[in-house]
Amino acid sequence: MKPTALYIHIPFCDHKCIYCDFYSIITTDNIEKFLSALKDEINYYSKLYSAEREIISLFFGGGTPSLMNATYISGIIDHINKNFSFGKEPEITLETNPGTVDEKKLTDFRKAGINRISIGIQSFDENDLQFLTRIHDKQTAINTVHNAVKSGFENISIDLIFNLPGQTKEKWKANLAQAVRLPIKHISAYSLILERGTILNKMVLDGEVKIQGADYDAELYELTIDFLSNNGFTQYEVSNFAKPGYECIHNKAYWEYKDYIGFGPSAHSFVNGKRWWNYSSLKRYISEVKEKQNAMMNYELLNKDQMKNEYIMLALRSKGLNLRDYINKFGSDWLDGHLKDFEFLRKENFIEYDHNSIKLTPKGYAICDEILSKIL
Repeated sequence: MKPTALYIHIPFCDHKCIYCDFYSIITTDNIEKFLSALKDEINYYSKLYSAEREIISLFFGGGTPSLMNATYISGIIDHINKNFSFGKEPEITLETNPGTVDEKKLTDFRKAGINRISIGIQSFDENDLQFLTRIHDKQTAINTVHNAVKSGFENISIDLIFNLPGQTKEKWKANLAQAVRLPIKHISAYSLILERGTILNKMVLDGEVKIQGADYDAELYELTIDFLSNNGFTQYEVSNFAKPGYECIHNKAYWEYKDYIGFGPSAHSFVNGKRWWNYSSLKRYISEVKEKQNAMMNYELLNKDQMKNEYIMLALRSKGLNLRDYINKFGSDWLDGHLKDFEFLRKENFIEYDHNSIKLTPKGYAICDEILSKIL
């Protein structure tokens, strides 16, 4: 049975934050048509890819999936269960925004089959939350975590963003300190990134907002690694930290180059060396599925060199490159050609390197992109 991850994109949102470039719409006019199309798309791909596959994770992203009622979510889970084979104790995650759920709704999600909650907090600082145009305040974020525990969730993750305009090291450290006091198992900490087409990007171009530099960003990142590692969280990917045993199975599927299938507008998939992506527009998504049972906008077939480079990049971004597995898949030519690079990186304490693996150190994680550009 081939381990495979599934992703569901729920596009509905009650508000578009200034930094967000994920596809979302602030209306629920087509919510039932979307659900019908989603089920048809699941039917289509299950006929192609369900045989000999074991679903290890299901992730509801968006948008704001927690805007949906629990019956809506459970209906999707049940439909997937009828068309694919879940493995033993699959991880089923729902992205959740504070301000969209209370204890009862979280309890309903738990009963519906969700066993992991990912809460988009982003900051515990009131000024930062206002700048990011989040709909919640600090206390609502804290209450959401505690309500999740009361509702039966043990596997709780939160998202935080650093290097916001004017964010001092003290302010960011206070964010991290608040986070580790909460009963959570996982933290995703991302640097603020300017994405084309977002409101924030226009604000920067218009001179309304100034983004702090790359060197300061790196200092905040190293502070993050040190603080979280000293508080029981192990870094297992560039931006992700977990208590022992609580690494995100779904995200690891991406980093370990496993197959994944995405459903819904803008969703991406990767199966047997083929990558494809859906139309983003919800109306286009619905019409495409109605016409041909899928909403594929385009696809690419990866050659061996492309797959090799992606495999290396994803492995080094996460827990490291297992050399035996790599050689079995791609041979040893690339490794042999970069022995001097590896030795230099090891001496500079950017990587840990031996006959079993190549793994970035915390210092190496801080310049991950530069290292990858040098060796790929």
